[in-house]
Amino acid sequence: MADIADRVRIEDETLLSDWHYVLKKVRYSWRRSDGNWQPSTREVYDRGNGAAILLFNRNTRTVVLTRQLRIPTYLNGYRGLMIEAAAGVLDGDSPEKRIREEAEEETGYRPKNIRKVFELFMSPGAVTERLHLFVAEYDSRDRPGPGGGLKDEGEDIEVLELPFAEAMAMAADGRICDAKTVVLLQYAALNLFGGDDA
Repeated sequence: MADIADRVRIEDETLLSDWHYVLKKVRYSWRRSDGNWQPSTREVYDRGNGAAILLFNRNTRTVVLTRQLRIPTYLNGYRGLMIEAAAGVLDGDSPEKRIREEAEEETGYRPKNIRKVFELFMSPGAVTERLHLFVAEYDSRDRPGPGGGLKDEGEDIEVLELPFAEAMAMAADGRICDAKTVVLLQYAALNLFGGDDA
């Protein structure tokens, strides 16, 4: 990756909101490929970095996902509950530590053999978040709690254990339309389940 610091000048940052996360207006200049500087202004939303995990069981050919209200998607016309891989904001912790805690809080399952597979920006035109994506094995005998998230954080999460083939069909027909989850399911199809359910 080439460092582009010599082509970007941050002129000014104005704080628009810091109620829950941070929204700024950023004035900057970009040195175009023709050598000229072009001024621009953008709003940038900083919600912190996050992590997501797909729990899978090769023996039963199943995955664990969550279903919950996501008010931004509702406001954009999506009237269903979002089906997603367990996920959360890092809040200063390492991605590995945080995703282990989130998996147990949201699904009740204790993940095993956690492996990082991607580090992605999901909406780089407006959001600073870098998302760390993981896969891990789970066993129905190792579920210390029911999951469902934390009520004091407003979470009301349904835990779904699905046949992998059904989860792939749901991604194909749009019932699963969360980008991080589709990426993780595609990874699983290619690398965990041998591609025969894709």
